[in-house]
Amino acid sequence: MIKKYLLISLISLTLNGCFSTPAVQVSNICHLMDEQVSWYQAVKASEKKYGSPMHVQLAIMYQESHFASDARPPRNKLFGVVPWFRSSSAYGFAQAKDTTWEWYQLKTSNQNANRDDFDDAIDFIGWYINQSSKRSGIDKSDTRNQYLAYHEGHGGFNKQTYSAKPWLIKIARGVDDNAQRYKQQLQQCSSQLDGNNVWRLF
Repeated sequence: MIKKYLLISLISLTLNGCFSTPAVQVSNICHLMDEQVSWYQAVKASEKKYGSPMHVQLAIMYQESHFASDARPPRNKLFGVVPWFRSSSAYGFAQAKDTTWEWYQLKTSNQNANRDDFDDAIDFIGWYINQSSKRSGIDKSDTRNQYLAYHEGHGGFNKQTYSAKPWLIKIARGVDDNAQRYKQQLQQCSSQLDGNNVWRLF
């Protein structure tokens, strides 16, 4: 029975690999937003809706999934060799867990939202940043602490659980550095990106 389950798990892993969306490496966010016009419009709409800065949203998404629509946490290894269960239910562009995503769907009345849809995922991140501002008093432009709250949850952040995780604090600093780079880049190309919207009419 165990052998049969292991075989099914290995087949599932193989199939998932065949249909996975590759991660996107981004050195200049303007180039990606210029190629993905609908993505730019979605993150801009999220910024307007929740007051969550575009560069903060995009930096968090990049850290979580590298813009891969079906990203998941790596599998644990059974006996150190066989791929086993994943460490959490996190999935999609925003790496939102099942329970957190259901909370978002409930509070926004967006029951049809999908984690592998960019528009829904970026709306979730913008919404979560807004929640972190309300529940934990974090400035929406404070990328470092916004990411810590995103990773630890509001309860964990308020208890400062991150203080015992130097590796996480280091990652949060990197997300902040990336956000500042995105901010500078977007300031230089926002006019061009805004102009791309006209092509959606054709």
